[in-house]
Amino acid sequence: MTKKKTIISVIIALVVLVAVGFSISSINAKKAESAALEQKIEKQKAAKAKKKELAAKKEKLNEWKHPSEKKAYPDLMKHKDAYIKVSIDKQRVYIKDGSKNLYTMKAATGEKGSPTPKGTFHIQNRGDHFYNAESDEGANYWTSFKDWGVYLFHSVPTDKDGKYVESEAHKLGTRSSHGCVRLTIPDAKWINTKVPDGMKVVVE
Repeated sequence: MTKKKTIISVIIALVVLVAVGFSISSINAKKAESAALEQKIEKQKAAKAKKKELAAKKEKLNEWKHPSEKKAYPDLMKHKDAYIKVSIDKQRVYIKDGSKNLYTMKAATGEKGSPTPKGTFHIQNRGDHFYNAESDEGANYWTSFKDWGVYLFHSVPTDKDGKYVESEAHKLGTRSSHGCVRLTIPDAKWINTKVPDGMKVVVE
């Protein structure tokens, strides 16, 4: 009888050991599965962040091709007293109506050796394209605000073949022109086609 009890006890002990071992193995498997899932999620997050970063870099590199703001350009028919303000310090062009800012454009004004003149001027003549052989540089959608074709709002620079010079286009936001005010292509086109002759331009 004692022998039987001993055998039963041994069997019970073995069953308990097997059950405990299975339980531990199951827990470890779940932990491994959970760790693998976490690792997969982290990789997906990293890939998503990288994709977002690359998209942001691409957008910044191409900003000269797009309007400076996501919203629509202002309807000047509704703003009879609108004027243009150029901030050399901020490298921005503001379309304003009194103290209200209607639209902000990223710009590039003159370098220190060829600064954009400060003062109050008015919109003069305009054209679709120009090329200056002396500076080996042209631009599209030019609109003069001083000296009838000397100081202009215009697109980022083009070469002699009319192709945009991307190395110069990426300089928007810095003092990098010969004295004119460079803008993104759509911004320059909007000023060229929508801003009336005689509109006040304040450069400060």
